[in-house]
Amino acid sequence: MFEFSELGTLIIGLIALLAGTRIRRMVPVLKRIDMPNAVIGAMIVALLVLLAQVIVGTEVAFGTKLRDLLLLVFFTTIGLSAKLKALRAGGRPLVILCAVTVLLLVCQNLVGIGVATAWGAHPFYGLLAGSLSFVGGPGTALAWAKEAEAVGLQNAPAVGAGAATLAVITGALVSGPITGWLIGRHKLSLAATPQTEVSFAEPQKAIPGAESGGSLESILVTILIIAVSVFLGGKLNSWAKDAGLLLPGFLSAMLAGVFLTNLVDWTGFRLDFEPIQKGGEVALNLFLVLSLMSTKLVAVAAILGPLFVNVVLQIIVIVAIAYFILFRLLGRDYEAAVTVGGFLGFGISSMPVAMATMDEVARRYGPAPKAFLLITLAGSFFVDLANALVAKAFLALPLFDMKVLGIVGH
Repeated sequence: MFEFSELGTLIIGLIALLAGTRIRRMVPVLKRIDMPNAVIGAMIVALLVLLAQVIVGTEVAFGTKLRDLLLLVFFTTIGLSAKLKALRAGGRPLVILCAVTVLLLVCQNLVGIGVATAWGAHPFYGLLAGSLSFVGGPGTALAWAKEAEAVGLQNAPAVGAGAATLAVITGALVSGPITGWLIGRHKLSLAATPQTEVSFAEPQKAIPGAESGGSLESILVTILIIAVSVFLGGKLNSWAKDAGLLLPGFLSAMLAGVFLTNLVDWTGFRLDFEPIQKGGEVALNLFLVLSLMSTKLVAVAAILGPLFVNVVLQIIVIVAIAYFILFRLLGRDYEAAVTVGGFLGFGISSMPVAMATMDEVARRYGPAPKAFLLITLAGSFFVDLANALVAKAFLALPLFDMKVLGIVGH
C-alpha cells in the first residue's frame, strides 16, 4: 500500500487538473461536450492507479481531509450566491420553472431508484444515479456518494462518478439538437415573441472601504465570509444532530451561506461576488479531481449496464417534462423554447452546458434575454438547494431504511 500525504495528494491533483485542461484544449470534442477539466485529468490518474494495481500489485491511497474541506467551501459559495431578492426578479415564469425543476428532481430520483431496485441494489444508489448526478453534476454526486460510502455503500463513489460522467456527455449531445427541433417544428421566431425587458435586482451599496475585483482586500473578505459560513454550517450541523436530524456537512454549509448572504443583502450592502465565484470554481475543480482520482474503475466498468439503461430513461423523462409541461406553461413561444434548451442543459448535464446550448441557439435564431435570466436564476440560485432538500426528503422514506446501514447514531 502506497499512501500519499495531503500535500502529495494536492500536488498530484493540481498536475492532473492542469493536464486535463491542456488535453481538453487539444481535443475539440471534449470541449464541445463541455467535459470538465477535472474529470479528464482525474480519469488519467485513476487509470494509472488501476495499472499500478493490476501490473505491479500496489494499492494507492490518497488523502481525504483537504478534499472534505474543499467540498464545504464549494457548497458554501453556492449558498452565498443564493439571493432571494434576485429570485423575485424572475416573476411568474421563474416560479413555473422552479416548480417544474422540482418535479424533474422527483422524477429523476424515481427513475434512478427504479433502476437500482431492478438490479437488486440499495435505493440510495438510485438517488446517486438520479437528480444528484443529472441536475447536480459530478460535484453534487460525489458529495452525496461520500455520505453513502460513510454508511456502508462501498460502491457509491463509482456509481456517482459513472452516472455523472454519462450525464455530462449525453446532456451536451441532446440539449442543443432537441431545442433546434422544437423551434423548427413549431416555426418559432424572435419576431413573433413579445419582448419583455428584464433586469437583475437593483444595485446595492458596496461595503464601505472595500475594494472590488481581485484586490487583496476583496480576496481576504471573501476568505473571511467563506470561513464564517463553514463555521456556522458546522454549528448548524451540530444543532440539527442534537435535535435528531442528520444533515450532510455540505448541506449545512450551503444553508449557512444562504442565510449569511441574505442577511448582508438585507442590510443594503453588497458582497463582491467575483472572488466568491472564483473561489467556488477553484474549490469545485480541486474537489472533483481529488475525489475522482481514487475512483475504482473496475467498479465503474461492472455497472455500465444499469448506468446506460438509467441514462436512456432519464433522457426520455426530462424531454417529456420539458416539452409537454415546461414549454406549454411558458407560452410555447421562442423564449419558452430557448428556456427549454437551458432546462435540458442543466437538467441532464450542468449549467455550463445549459448556457452553451442557449448561446448557440441565440446565435442561430436571435437573442432571448428572458430565457437567459430565468435559467441563470433557477440554475444558479435555486436548483442546488432544491436538489439537496429533495434528496434529503427521499432519504427519510421508509424505503431507504438507513438504520440497516448504521446511519443512525453516527
